[in-house]
Formats: sequence, structure tokens, C-alpha cells
Amino acid sequence: MKQKALFLAILPATKVLALAIYFLIHQLSAEPGTPLGRKEQDWPNVGGDKGNSRYSTLKQVNRKNVATLQAIWTFHTCDAGKGTTIECTPIMIDGTLYLTTAASKVVALEADTGRELWKYDPYKNGPGKQPRASGGVNRGVAYWTDGRQARIFLGASDGRLISLDAKTGLPDRAFGNSGTVDLRAGLGMDLNGVNYGPTSAPAVYRDLVILGFSCSEGGRPAPGDPRAFDTRSGKEIWRFHTIPKPGEPGRETWPDDCSPNVGAANNWGGTTVDEKRGLVFIGTGSASPDFYGGGRKGDNLFANCTICLEANTGKRLWHFQTLRHDLWDHDLPVYPNLVTISNNGRKRDAVVQVTKTGFVYLFDRANGQPIFPIENRPVPVSDVPGEQAALTQPIPVKPPSFCRQFISESDVTDISPESHAEMLERFRSYRGRAAFTPPGTNSTLVVPGFHGGATWSGASFDPTTGVLYVNSNEQPNVLKLLPHNDSIDPYGPSGYVRFVDAKGYPGVKPPWGLLNAIDLNKGEILWRVPLGEFPELAARGIPRTGTENFGGTIVTAGGLVFIGGSKDEKFHAFDKSSGELLWEFKLSAGGYATPCTYMTRGRQYVVIAAGGGGKLGTKSGDEYVAFALPSK
Repeated sequence: MKQKALFLAILPATKVLALAIYFLIHQLSAEPGTPLGRKEQDWPNVGGDKGNSRYSTLKQVNRKNVATLQAIWTFHTCDAGKGTTIECTPIMIDGTLYLTTAASKVVALEADTGRELWKYDPYKNGPGKQPRASGGVNRGVAYWTDGRQARIFLGASDGRLISLDAKTGLPDRAFGNSGTVDLRAGLGMDLNGVNYGPTSAPAVYRDLVILGFSCSEGGRPAPGDPRAFDTRSGKEIWRFHTIPKPGEPGRETWPDDCSPNVGAANNWGGTTVDEKRGLVFIGTGSASPDFYGGGRKGDNLFANCTICLEANTGKRLWHFQTLRHDLWDHDLPVYPNLVTISNNGRKRDAVVQVTKTGFVYLFDRANGQPIFPIENRPVPVSDVPGEQAALTQPIPVKPPSFCRQFISESDVTDISPESHAEMLERFRSYRGRAAFTPPGTNSTLVVPGFHGGATWSGASFDPTTGVLYVNSNEQPNVLKLLPHNDSIDPYGPSGYVRFVDAKGYPGVKPPWGLLNAIDLNKGEILWRVPLGEFPELAARGIPRTGTENFGGTIVTAGGLVFIGGSKDEKFHAFDKSSGELLWEFKLSAGGYATPCTYMTRGRQYVVIAAGGGGKLGTKSGDEYVAFALPSK
């Protein structure tokens, strides 16, 4: 049985050895064994630091001993339901862990025991009158302190911002209306009954709490504007228009008679802060409606953009649009990461953006200039009446794409003769097969699929080596535009249909999910390994295939990359130098969240949510599991 694509993920032994030496040199020079300060032991933001590097200097757990890692405590949220998930990354400050549950309750735990200290339920008085954006998912909370008081900020997906006392979990009565700001108010439009609310964690810059929003992808629109609020009063301080108003820069990329159904262009994936420079970075999604753009002709700034804003004012300083006139739901699904790299012999502070399209864009942090060249390449045109697809798309010369950009007949699955025959017949009936093929009224194969490439899982960055770690999907989708009885938006999508065989396996050859290590100094992929497996296929002798995955990586000074994410419900530790799988643990439900790591009372812990459910459709769970080395 041919597994050619799978073997591409396996590097020759000589290259593995060379990579190991490369990482060892960096470690010896950049990771001295100095005592850790309090800040280095905590995990104070969902991204570890406010620049979202998701890197930890801890190395008590390392390559040599990770095989002995064991579950130390488990916390049950007790609110899982059919199809629910937990996508939250906990934060840890001064021995207290703060997290959210499947139902968006905020909980504070003792970080070393998992004992509950307090709990706050934003829906204790009932489900509320407003719908919950993205099904009510929540990816975490933010922490703020002025040295005298401390607050936990929750963005509720029904459109509220809530401030809680970090010690008691009680609402801050001085904030907004008795602890709550109604985010639907003051926008100059009626959002009653519309999906609108934060799903990713807020960000904090000094005395500002900054929010991105999840919005409806069709129907009645909602604005995708990032907004900043005073941490003490809840007063709105600034708002940036991601769909420019008449007279604002970027408005020329939209039609004068822009459809009243157009909205979004939202940074639903979160926000990154450069405290030293006073900058905020966001990645925005597509404008709605997602798949037909006849009512939004033009490039559609500032949708699908990496944007740098002045943190105090929300003023735009620079931007780069990674995808013009999106027709594939290829949002920038996650915040950019702040990185420092070595480029042409000098250190450069940069911003890196991973994408659903499978490309990595790297920009100078101060001025937005690309670190590596970006080419405008011709792409297919649309044949749908009223649609005007972009003629070119911006493609980085380096690094290469970390997921497939084209599918031919030779890429059709061959895990069994029956599956190959079934999927080849279907493949031949579809149009498209290449990236950036606009959807049409006949079924189109969308490559990469709606879930990437990269997803909201994002990436982690090792500052000692300049290496980025990002997990990715290789699951194409099938899209067909159906006529609507609507003069403004006459076409709508047929649904989120995966290209899978009768047994649910992807219709392309493995690998189906990957963990990628990318050297940002050189713009090269160092290694790629399958992430996850199907036990039933492994029993048939099929090498590890990888699975579709949600939930990202963290990287540590102990030489490890930790990630759950895979459909086999396992939590993994990989060698960051070579991609070798060093340890894995079967969770009670899928770990579809990014983990965190911290040290308290002299012991390093790694914590991940096992919430299952969600888009992968496995059984739901209600656990947070903490791992540590055995007690001496």
C-alpha cells in the first residue's frame, strides 16, 4: 500500500542529528541554569506572555524525564453537555489558576492541588436573551492589577465584558453596570438577536482591556471592530473600524453602495500586545457573507489583515492584507506572535502570522515591511454572475507552505482499494483542486480546507532558537454555491462538507494532521511529523496518519513541545529539536485546547483541558488535568 505522502514527514537520520546539534548549541548558549523569578514561574496570559510566544523557561520537565510524567490532579467542571467543548488555556498567577468551563463559568483553583477557590457563573440568572457567538465557546480570561487590586476579565460570547475580583470572584461594582459592560450598546446599530461577542481571551495593556469579537458569517451583519475599555470604569476608550467608513483610509477597496449585509472583518482569534512599544497586533477574518462577495466588490480592507495599532488610541500604524476578497472562509484565525529573529546577521524584532491558507507571513515589527519577499501571483477567476474574485494573491517566497496547495489524482487516498475507488470517482466530478479556486455553482474542492492549514490553535515560538511550532490540517472541503431568493446576496454556501470517504477518513493520502517546526531565521521548514493516529488503522499496519486537530502547542526550555489537539484524544510531548514523540497520555476526552505550564511550590505542572466534542465530534468531557513528575 502506498504511503508516499506520509514518509515525506520522516527526516533522514543525518538531518535529525544535525538539527539536534543545532538546538543543543542554542540551548547551551541561551539557557543558563539561573534561579527562576516569580514571573518566569507563572503563566499570566493565555499565550504565556502578552506577545503570545507560548514559551516557558521552565525545564524541570525535560527530554530525559518526560516519559515519567503522570497525572497529579484532575478538576471536573461538571457542566459538559452533548457536543460541548473546552478550548480554554488556563492562566496562573502567584499560585492560583484561572480557567473557564464548558459553560463559560470562571473558576479559580489552587495551582498545585486543583482545589476550587471560587466560581462565577455569567449565566446564573438564566441563558439570557441574546445568542452566544460560535456556540458559546470560550478560550480563556485575562488578568489585570495595579498592585493594589487585581481583576479577572471575562468576555462572554453573548456580548458582555465582565470584571471579577481576582481574590473572591465577585463582580467589580465600579466597572460598567455592577461589573458588566453591555458590548452591544453604543454601536449605532441594532444587534438584538445577532451573534456578537468575544470568544477568545481579552488582552490587557496598562489600564486598557482590549477585545476582539466573533460575528455572524451571513445574514444580519455585526461590526468586527476591535475595542478597548478602561479597566476600572468599563468606559470605551477606542474602536478601530475594520470596515472603513466613508472618508476613512481603505474605503476605496469597497464599493460605494456596499451591501447592508456586509459585516465582520473581525479579530475573533485574539489580540497581541507589545508593552514596550505600546503596540497592539491583530489578525482579522473575512468579511461576511463568507463565500459570495458580489455585494462587497474590491479587496476588502481591513479584512484578512495583520494590523498594528497604537495601543493607547487604536490608531492604525501599518497593515498587510494576506488574502484579498476572501471567498473561502480563510480568516486569519489567530493572533500574531511577537518574535525576535536573526536575519542577515542582525537581530530583528518581528511579527509572525500563521494562516488557514498554510503560509507564514513575517513582518518587521516597527514598520510592517516583510522580512522575506512576498509575490503577487495570479489566481483563478470566478465564473459566478456578479462575483469579482481577486486577480492575484500575496504569497511569501519563504517559508514554504506548511500544507498542501494542490491536489491531483495521485493524492487521492489509498488506505484501501474501496476508499480509493470511491474518492477518485468523487474527485473527478469536482472543479477546483488548487488553492484560491473561487467557489462556483458546481461543487468545488477547497484546498486548504475551511479549517486550514492553521486554525485558532495558532503557533508557539522558541526565542532561543528562532523556531516556530504550528500544527496544521490536511482536510479539504467541498463547497457549492446555491441560489438564494435574495437580490442583495443571491448565493449562499451548501454547508461545511468535508472531503471524506464512507468511513469518515479524509479523501487524500496521509498525513492528515501535522506538527511543523519552522526556522524563522532562515525561512525553512526544519521537520514535520504526523500529529495523532487512528488506532484501527494502526492495527492494520498503516503508519501514523495524523488526524484533523484543534488545540495548539507550547514550547519549553526543557526541550519539549506539548500539544493535545488530535482526534485520538491523546496529549503529547515531542522533542523540539527533532520532532521525536517522547511521551503521550490518553485523556478521558479530546484535548482540544492549548495547554499551559507553570511552577508552584518548586514543582513544574503542565495543564490541559480535556473537553472533547466541538468540531471533531468526539465525546464531550469536563476535565482539566495537571501533569507533573513523580514526587521524590
